[in-house]
This record gives sequence, C-alpha cells and structure tokens, in this order.
Amino acid sequence: MKHLHLFIFSLLVFSYCTTEQDTTTETETIEKSNDELAIEGVIQNYFDGWLTGDTTLVGSAMHTTCHLKFVRDGKVEQRNRTEYLSGFQPRPRLENAEGRILSIDITRTAAEAKVELETENRLFTDYFNLLKEGDRWFITDKVSTNISKE
Repeated sequence: MKHLHLFIFSLLVFSYCTTEQDTTTETETIEKSNDELAIEGVIQNYFDGWLTGDTTLVGSAMHTTCHLKFVRDGKVEQRNRTEYLSGFQPRPRLENAEGRILSIDITRTAAEAKVELETENRLFTDYFNLLKEGDRWFITDKVSTNISKE
C-alpha cells in the first residue's frame, strides 16, 4: 500500500511540474509572437519604402543611430542613416521585385533578422540587428551583400 501511495504522489508531483513548465512556455511564446509581429511590421515598412524609394517608410524602420555596412571592391564600407536615405528617390514600385523575411531570432529586447530583397537584376541579402526601445522595434544595424542575377 505504501508503494501505491508513493506512486500516486509521484504522478501528482510530475503532473504539476509539467503543467507549470507548459504554462511558462505558452506565455513566452505569446510574447515572442507579439514581438515577432512587430518586427515583421518594421521590416515590411523597410521593404515597402525600399521598393518605392519612400524615405519616410525606410527611415521609420531604422533607428537614428543605424549604420549600414557592405563590401565594395574588397573593402568594407559603411553609411550612416542619413547618408543611406539620401540615396533614395521616390519612384513607382519596382516591378518583379519583392522582399522576404528568411528568419527572425529574438532575445528579450534584441533581435536579428535575415532578409532578401530581390529585383529583376539583383538579389540582396541583408542581416538586420534590431533593438526594442520602449514598445517599438528598430533596425539598428544592417550588413548587406548582393549578387547579379544575370
């Protein structure tokens, strides 16, 4: 009889521990989902602005301290946010072009995203570092590479 009571007690403790662990995981998943949706919105603003030359949309996705880095002629070059935005001109949305989010990884108030922007002639791959300031996510750094599709 002692063994039966011990067995039942063990099952109850195991069941309680498992339930507690699952509840924590669900809460964390909900928080990540909200943050992931917010990050996706920031990146979509970046895509929409980039594809139409809308500096307001691109700029809204980027923190004021954002730096962009890429390799040109074998050397690392960088642009600050102002320099980067000055390269855009309003235009009709690029045809045969799209942006894709390949991955997002979030840890509390920091995140990274890998994205692609594909145009008719080039494929850009960008790695964004993002930070959450207050209740908003911003791209704080971008590392980029691209190849010709021709």
